[in-house]
Amino acid sequence: MAAQMNICVLGGTGFVGTAIINRLSEAGHWVRVPTRHPHLHQELQVLPTVRLMRADVHDARDLDGLVEGMDAVINLVGILNEHGRNTFQRAHVELAEKLVSALKAGRVRRLLHMSSLGADAHGPSRYLRSKAEAEAQVRAAAAQVDFTIFRPSVIFGPGDSLTNRFAGLLHQSHGWLPLARAQARFAPVYVGDVAAAFVYALRTRGTIGQTYELGGPQIMTLEELVRTTAAVAGLPCHVFGLPDSLARLQGLIMGLLPGKPFTLDNFRSLTRDSVCTEDGFERLGLPRHRLLEVLPIYLAPPRAAAGSPAAQS
Repeated sequence: MAAQMNICVLGGTGFVGTAIINRLSEAGHWVRVPTRHPHLHQELQVLPTVRLMRADVHDARDLDGLVEGMDAVINLVGILNEHGRNTFQRAHVELAEKLVSALKAGRVRRLLHMSSLGADAHGPSRYLRSKAEAEAQVRAAAAQVDFTIFRPSVIFGPGDSLTNRFAGLLHQSHGWLPLARAQARFAPVYVGDVAAAFVYALRTRGTIGQTYELGGPQIMTLEELVRTTAAVAGLPCHVFGLPDSLARLQGLIMGLLPGKPFTLDNFRSLTRDSVCTEDGFERLGLPRHRLLEVLPIYLAPPRAAAGSPAAQS
């Protein structure tokens, strides 16, 4: 592939997208980022090779225009909870179908697709089943689309909705936290490592047609993740695991609250451990960072953070 590429990033204004776009810009690639609200993303507008375009990625005509002239497209669009019209079916499955059609029409072959660890057509939650169905849409186009699929575990880093959310909840509750599926296992992966995997795949033809599970080097239970977050942030921590009967009730009740902080579908996803069956980073020849290499940089109290070395990736 050419050293300099034209790349469209769907979902580029999000947490992972911002990390990937920064790396693409640093590498000199020209990046097109669709958004319905360009004025809300000044941090991307200042990057010299990045262009924000007002568009709706769910509109087939907009998608056709977005992929036109691109060397590659990255699809990062995903939701954890459904809100109104924004369902798992629409955000994951239907978008993948529309995107594949747009790529075929525009004769754009290269696609990097973000899925999720545990995606399974027979999975316990609508989220995991919809992710698997989106993957199936991508794989079905293999004759015309050179795809690479990534399946990350939970992703952490500055600005995440994982460790920052736990820190916020612990602060608000003075350390008391009832936790559903406290023993569910994860392989927390650093956002910078995920971004590195995407950028590497763009310039490596051997990744075409492959699926990579992306997990960090450490397997942790949800309770261990919360306690580690609390320790680094200097917060009290009194976690008590809920039995599944109460956890389901918690999901039903909290799923009715604004923002849906936890839903019954989230609970069902937690019944499936988010750990890798193979090491995608080893297959790619890329390093990984442990949680405690990065967490103190953005979550530790100011005095402790001042002496922490910056994690590079």
